[in-house]
Amino acid sequence: MTTYPIRTVSSAVASYGDRVSLRWGRYSSVLLRAALGVGFLSAVGDRFGLWGAFGEPNVDWGNFSRFLEYTHTLNWFVPAKMIPALGVVATGAEIFLGFLLLVGWHTRAAAMLSALLLLTFGVAMTLALGIKAPLNYAVFTGVGGALLLANCRSFPFSLDQLFEKENQ
Repeated sequence: MTTYPIRTVSSAVASYGDRVSLRWGRYSSVLLRAALGVGFLSAVGDRFGLWGAFGEPNVDWGNFSRFLEYTHTLNWFVPAKMIPALGVVATGAEIFLGFLLLVGWHTRAAAMLSALLLLTFGVAMTLALGIKAPLNYAVFTGVGGALLLANCRSFPFSLDQLFEKENQ
């Protein structure tokens, strides 16, 4: 009786594809971490004028008071007295999560909290400005990216990876 190889050409190609996907999949978390982290910190920089004054190209706010006006627009249902506190909390959350994502520390928790924060922004933008606003800023894409990041198995080039190696 003749035995035929079980592995076919298509399974060999699939196996190669799986290896490539696994290798690049590991490093995609680095890109996701960087994109989300820099995105949060860039928005914070804009509200503190680091990208320039309002009216200059690619500047949405230019200062914190304009950001608070935008915060009030999105959160029309919140009493006006609470808007400064809400703006400070949102800014603090973006700084904290942006930093955690960039260095890769407690990455899964930071990614889940980022998804929640972005989802909150997206819903507020939708209710206040319509669905086109969060779509233009790819807010829901950020939510999806953060959720994918939260489900990654490993986090190369991160403090999480460094501490994991030390604990082994």
